[in-house]
Amino acid sequence: MTELDDNLKQALTIGREYYLNKEYTKAEPYLAQVAREGKNFADVYNMLGVIYHDQGQFSRAQQSFEQALRINPRYTEAALNLAVTYNDLGKYQEAKETYRKALSMGAEAQGELDPFVKGKVANMYADIGDVYVSCGAFRQAVAEYERALALRPTFMDIRLKLAGAYRDVGDKQEAIHQLRTILQQNPQHIPARINLGIALYSAGDSDAAVSELEGVLQKEPGHARATLYLRMIQDRQRANAAGPDGSKPGDGNA
Repeated sequence: MTELDDNLKQALTIGREYYLNKEYTKAEPYLAQVAREGKNFADVYNMLGVIYHDQGQFSRAQQSFEQALRINPRYTEAALNLAVTYNDLGKYQEAKETYRKALSMGAEAQGELDPFVKGKVANMYADIGDVYVSCGAFRQAVAEYERALALRPTFMDIRLKLAGAYRDVGDKQEAIHQLRTILQQNPQHIPARINLGIALYSAGDSDAAVSELEGVLQKEPGHARATLYLRMIQDRQRANAAGPDGSKPGDGNA
């Protein structure tokens, strides 16, 4: 590691303090000075990358994170940050490969990733899943959401996306299972309950679907989506109960 003279030490101290306080505009010139003259400080390039990313300068952020990893190839935080930046630049394959390398590095170094890193990587897998969904590649999306939940099984927003992806590939029962898993974690999760009602109706269990949607309206009277879906299902039930000509079973002359 390069030794710093007193001026650069002071610049690094001031820059890091501003950075930790999230005063990125003030931190940048001090850290940039260290990067220009110090050369071999991976954490400085990582901090600069975070600053550039926050400013929307994704290409500069990419260059900074890549330099941090050239100096320290096992710098997990920089690798994760680089993966996020690749994703923002639309470099989805590079992002995916970098996520997995970061995951591997962390596991080898620690035996087990800490919760913060697990959460960050889980959200990265979910981001990839979102990209697959936007392209209609629902089976690939399922795989990415499953990877995310293997790391952070309590992330209900990701599980809700997984349920939607299972629904879109036609696996209604697995979609129902995932939605019920969310409700076991949080019975008050309204989006999961509404989606469960729709999934149950799609699977042919209209009575259970009505029960779920009525449960939503008990908690949130007038909820627009729940009201709409409940009315739709009840109208269909009434239509099915009527005869082909619209009459109810048993109507007619003796």
